[in-house]
Amino acid sequence: MRALVTGGAGFIGSHIADALLARGYEVRVLDSLEPRVHPNGRPAYVGREIEFIQGDVRDRSALERALTGIDVVFHQAAYQDYMPDYAKFFHANVVSTALLFELIREKRLPVQKIVVASSQSVYGEGQYECPTHRLVLPEARLIEQLDRAEWDVRCPRCQSALLPVPLVEWHPNPAGAYGISKFAQEMVVLRLGKLLGIHTAALRYSIVQGRRQSFYNAYSGICRIFTQAFRAGRAPVIFEDGKQLRDYIHVSDVVAANLTVLDDPRANGQAFNVGSGQPTSVLEYASLLEQKMNARVGPEITGAYRVGDVRHTVSSSAKLEALGWKVTKDLSEIFDDYLDWFDSMRDSGDYVTSALEAMKRSGVVRRVDSAKGSAVAV
Repeated sequence: MRALVTGGAGFIGSHIADALLARGYEVRVLDSLEPRVHPNGRPAYVGREIEFIQGDVRDRSALERALTGIDVVFHQAAYQDYMPDYAKFFHANVVSTALLFELIREKRLPVQKIVVASSQSVYGEGQYECPTHRLVLPEARLIEQLDRAEWDVRCPRCQSALLPVPLVEWHPNPAGAYGISKFAQEMVVLRLGKLLGIHTAALRYSIVQGRRQSFYNAYSGICRIFTQAFRAGRAPVIFEDGKQLRDYIHVSDVVAANLTVLDDPRANGQAFNVGSGQPTSVLEYASLLEQKMNARVGPEITGAYRVGDVRHTVSSSAKLEALGWKVTKDLSEIFDDYLDWFDSMRDSGDYVTSALEAMKRSGVVRRVDSAKGSAVAV
C-alpha cells in the first residue's frame, strides 16, 4: 500500500508518516516547508525512507505528482493562524481539498480512502446548557462584551449563565475564518467522497501536543509559550481570566485515531472528535506545568484577550471510542514528552514575543482598561 501525507513534514503529519512506515506502507510526503513553520527547511525527523516532494497543496502539478500511484491520503496540510488572513484560510484549506478530488476524478486515480484533519474550531463558541432553554449554540462573543471583561457566555434568550457541555459531532457552528474553512473542508471531503465513491473520514482534533511542534509560528500553542516563559524565568501571559476550559491530547493518540478510521469501514463518510474529554482551565494548566518544571514564577493576567478566541471547548470522543479508540496519555505525560523534546533542541529561542507583537499590531490582541471600563488594541 502507498500512502500520501500532505503536510507530512509538520507536527502531526510527520508522526502519521512514521506510523505508516512502521506498518510497512510506502510513504510519500507533500509539504511546502512554509518558512514560518520550517525556517531551516526539511526537518531531520523526516526520514530518508520517505519519498519527499516539496510543493504546495494548492499547486496543481505538485499535487498531481504527489497523488500518482497512491492508495490512501492523509490530508494534514492546512493554514492556521490567529491573523486575519481570511482568503488564505479558504485557499489553503478548502480549495486545495477540492483540487485533490478534481485530480482524482480527472486522472482516474485509484485512491481508496482519504482522511482529513479537521478541528474542534468547527464548533465555534461551543455547546452549552441553559437551565431554561436547554441546548444553546451561542454566537461568537462580541468585542463590545469582551472589552468590558465579560468573559462568560450567556443565553441569548434569557441572559442566564450557561454551563459548557462536551462537544458532540452533530452540532457544528463555526464562527471564525479558520473554523469556517475547516468545516467547509470537511464538507468537500465527505460529500465529494460520496459522489466519487471514495471512502472518507474527517477528524476534529482538540489541542494536540507533543514533540515536533514548531517553535516558530504563533499557532503551535500554549505548551511551547508557557515552557519558554518558565525556562526564561518569565511569567507567561494568560488571556482573559484564565478560567477558560480546554481539552489537550497527545499526538500519539491522534495518530492512533487516524489509523482507526483508516482501518474501520464504520468510519466511512463520518466526522469524529479526537480529544481527551478532560476539561483543564488555562490557570490549572499553567500551575501543573510550573510544578512539573520546578519554576518559581506564576502566570500573569493583564486583562488582554485575543479576538476570536472561544470561552470553553472540550470534546466528547464517545463516537470514536465506539470504534475501539481510546486516550492513552494524560496531561502529565504530555508535559513529560514535550519537555524531553524541548530540552533536546538547540534552537528554542524566544519566537513568542515577535508573534505576539504581530497580533497586537493587527488588532488581534486587545487589552481591557479596567480604569476606563473599555479596551484598546495593545
